[in-house]
Amino acid sequence: MDPIEKIYKEYKTIAVVGASNNPARPSYEVAKYLQDHGFKIIPVNPTLAELFGEKCYPDVRSIPGSVDVVDIFRNPDAVPEIVEQAIAKKAKVVWLQPGAENPQAAERATQAGLEVIMGVCMMKEHRGLQSG
Repeated sequence: MDPIEKIYKEYKTIAVVGASNNPARPSYEVAKYLQDHGFKIIPVNPTLAELFGEKCYPDVRSIPGSVDVVDIFRNPDAVPEIVEQAIAKKAKVVWLQPGAENPQAAERATQAGLEVIMGVCMMKEHRGLQSG
């Protein structure tokens, strides 16, 4: 099975880091899409109280319970700290959206045993599997 397909089948809880309440931002559209397709989204943004009826958290570390996928919409410079939090949280996957690519952080996540997807959009990949 394709690694991306496996992620969608096995993992249902997704922390969306850099979630936005601005419909013009990709993180807004992707979070809404994933929620509409049966995934439990956990928005991560220190400036928001909630998004799509879900409580927002200031960082991955603050999320109670487990997280399967940490989907990152942040500047590459911010990614290493988020990856460290994902590792500490025992996430299974770190997904670096287009524009969030950080090869060193990706390598760190891989070394810690996390699956890493980098440079492709979680929503577009899911759509492609749905239509395929």
